[in-house]
Amino acid sequence: MQSRRSGRHRRRHVQQELFRHGGRRKGAGRKPRHGRAGSPHTRRPVIKPYHALHVVMRVVPAVGSLRRRAMYKAIRWATVTAAQRGRFRIVHVSLQRTHVHMLVEAEDAKALGRGMQGFQIAAARNINTALASGGQRRRGQVFTDRYHVEVITTPTRARHAISYVLSNWRKHKEDQQGIAKTWLVDPFSTGILFPDWVEMGDRATMWPLRETYDPMLVFRPASWLLREGWKKAGSISCHEVPGGRDH
Repeated sequence: MQSRRSGRHRRRHVQQELFRHGGRRKGAGRKPRHGRAGSPHTRRPVIKPYHALHVVMRVVPAVGSLRRRAMYKAIRWATVTAAQRGRFRIVHVSLQRTHVHMLVEAEDAKALGRGMQGFQIAAARNINTALASGGQRRRGQVFTDRYHVEVITTPTRARHAISYVLSNWRKHKEDQQGIAKTWLVDPFSTGILFPDWVEMGDRATMWPLRETYDPMLVFRPASWLLREGWKKAGSISCHEVPGGRDH
């Protein structure tokens, strides 16, 4: 009897070794949706109040192009919602066909997470409402898995980020199509609210707002980097074509 018990115990022990659960395995984990992952699931960087943050969010293909009036209005109302969070501030926004660029400030990683969550929920709700068909509101996913965030800590990187976000439409050649050839700044961005274009000179205004155009609701920067620090790396022209990452 003792011998049979020992045998069963040994077989269970061998089975546990052969069929191990948990641990790191090749190909394990949740697969990215829609054929392309968002930001990798890595530890978020440390964030301080004096940092500037470049955030990129991609939308799923079913949403279509964001460079439409209805999509602009949907995102604009999401900036109104985000403006109610005091520890999270959106400074600049630009909409490209498949993704959103933002320059934001946050007191810490928790404030960034909550601010982005509120913004994305509001944006998704508004976009799904705008995409209503046959009187029925769309209910599908709007954004891909995760947003990408880059922490900006130097004047040179801050200048590059401002130019990159506000002039990203030129990088994607959106400025070479139709009526857009006559535009100096991208109306699907907060470029018209940026007071430091080199073309502005000493003028208080350069591009008067049309009565039918409602700008995004964003904050003037509180961080030194986005307010003054970037100027140490040079001025910014509205005609610049940014390079850098393929976003």
